[in-house]
Amino acid sequence: MSDSEIAVFQKEIANKPVGDRIARWAEKFIGTPYDTDPLGEYVTKKVIVADENVDCMYLSFRAVELALSLTPDKAIDIALDKRFITKGKLDSKGNVINYEDRFQYGEDMLDSGRWGKEITGELGKVTEIKGLRRREKVKMISKKEMQTLLNKREDSSPTMGRRLKNGDFIFFIKAVEKRKVGEIVGHIGIVKIEASSQKPAVSKNEEQKEIYLIHAGGFKKKGGEVTKVRLYDYINSMPFIGVRVSRFN
Repeated sequence: MSDSEIAVFQKEIANKPVGDRIARWAEKFIGTPYDTDPLGEYVTKKVIVADENVDCMYLSFRAVELALSLTPDKAIDIALDKRFITKGKLDSKGNVINYEDRFQYGEDMLDSGRWGKEITGELGKVTEIKGLRRREKVKMISKKEMQTLLNKREDSSPTMGRRLKNGDFIFFIKAVEKRKVGEIVGHIGIVKIEASSQKPAVSKNEEQKEIYLIHAGGFKKKGGEVTKVRLYDYINSMPFIGVRVSRFN
């Protein structure tokens, strides 16, 4: 999208809740090729905007930056705050000069508090696993627990369908033995909730919902693209052992 197209869409959805805006922006990237640059194309090019190719972290960055701003320039200002452990810096030509200070681990994004409030414990039963890099333990909802919660009908309680909201961020947790570079989070996706055309309504006054995951599905060596899939299907087939979840209020 051009800056003018971005600005039009920002104004079009400005009055919607922040989670809806995040989900709507994530949808704009569906079909975008996966970024196969090992560092991330935006890091290698030292730029803020590199929308032609995205990985899961860049998709997370841009969806939030665009959702929280009313102009493309303001989105860049927000990026300098959100993407960095301290603060992003630009040179006179607009190039980022301190990407070494960026968030490189999903767990650091989540624990910083700048990527929404963690709501993992509000969604289901949590399990503790071994942590890493100054974390003795990490609490998550296990894959099995997620399968159980997502498989329940909307009229049961507790139910993941009633508790997840548009724009929630899901951080997927790697098994301890599969960690390679000190990472706990192996992937990030964004929740989009829609009326279901497949499920019957729970009642005459409440239509059934379907929970989707928008994510940059791919690998650095193989490529891929941003897709929208049923969260239940993704959880069933994912290589991760659990999730943590955050929400922008």
